[in-house]
Amino acid sequence: MTRLTPEPIGTPQGVPMAPGDVLSDLLRRSAKGDQQAFAQLYDATSSRIFGLAVRVVRDPAQAEEVVQEAYLEVWKTSTRFDSERGSALSWLMTITHRKAVDRVRSAEASTRRDTGYSQQNQSIDHDSTSDAAQASMEAARVRSALKGLTDVQREAIELAYFGGYTHTEVAGILNLPVGTAKTRIRDGLIRLRDKMGVHS
Repeated sequence: MTRLTPEPIGTPQGVPMAPGDVLSDLLRRSAKGDQQAFAQLYDATSSRIFGLAVRVVRDPAQAEEVVQEAYLEVWKTSTRFDSERGSALSWLMTITHRKAVDRVRSAEASTRRDTGYSQQNQSIDHDSTSDAAQASMEAARVRSALKGLTDVQREAIELAYFGGYTHTEVAGILNLPVGTAKTRIRDGLIRLRDKMGVHS
């Protein structure tokens, strides 16, 4: 089977970032099945994409897997890229961020399963049980409240508070003016607070 990507990255390759129009052209050529163009796209962007993945999952080995998953999706869905809706780099980073968040959520779910099994198989005093139940209820409230946000608000909130990005970085990832990104985050927080019944 023909490889679609170069070897997995271990450390950033230091390849200068190609201009946006060049990346867009490489994506369009990739959409037509041009594997050479896809390899060039990978070489031009993989260091930046790897850096984003590491910031979210905080583990280089996990980040490498996220990068490979992201580029596989890019290869499969490159026909969907629309340069009029945003830059090629923003599109790549959005896919990567979603893959990384999925990886973090999967790891958290696995940890919860392991923790649940451990708690069921050892004696726990009443206070610990109560604390665990309270934390679980609070997490459920947050998840439920997040579902009440608009897609754009939720994406901005997740980048800023789960991904650890600054407002400027969120704006760059979402290809938005900084002011718009700040507004989405602020409005999302207000709505999240209201959904959870928190009053200042």
